[in-house]
Amino acid sequence: MTEQYSIRVLLVDDHAVVRSGLSAFLTAFDDLELVGEASGGDEAVRLCDQLHPDVVLMDLVMPGTDGAAATTAIRQQHPDIQVIALTSFKEDALVQRVLSAGAIGYLLKSVSADELANAIRSAYAGKPTLAPEAARALIHAATQPRPVGWDLTAREREVLALMVEGLNNNEIADRLVISHSTAKFHVSNVLSKLEVTSRTEAVAVALQNRLIE
Repeated sequence: MTEQYSIRVLLVDDHAVVRSGLSAFLTAFDDLELVGEASGGDEAVRLCDQLHPDVVLMDLVMPGTDGAAATTAIRQQHPDIQVIALTSFKEDALVQRVLSAGAIGYLLKSVSADELANAIRSAYAGKPTLAPEAARALIHAATQPRPVGWDLTAREREVLALMVEGLNNNEIADRLVISHSTAKFHVSNVLSKLEVTSRTEAVAVALQNRLIE
């Protein structure tokens, strides 16, 4: 008799208590196997390189690299790894960003154990699962214009804030401890997403639309 294959799952959440609860839930299902845990987006990307899970349960709002940015990186590097956003938040912009990044599912943390298990199985089979709130957000987004800057990543917002301060690319690189080429790449992305051609325009748009706290 052939042994049943377990779906390999990676948990990503910056709260240890949440990871502990999800870990305990996974042990209740014979066909699900926890292969790793990450407390942030960068660690999640590294663990996907090392462990190659089948499905990632991805928190969205985390310090540093957020869930949407991590999802983009994972899906670009490992298109066979499926990502399910598992979050407490249901804002339209969050739903749009992570699904655009390549997530196959969007669930709220209030979901039941059986519903989550079924979503993991569906993701493994290449089938999407959306919380009703996420489906409504997609419908709303399809009928409403997207706000300026909706698709900026957390890092790009940091870069934009430094642009507002008047820092050049080298100064941004030093402040964020990244390479000059990476800083230039982020600045270029900011200009593109804000649909402007100069740093001055980007700063004006950021201030007009209150994109910077």
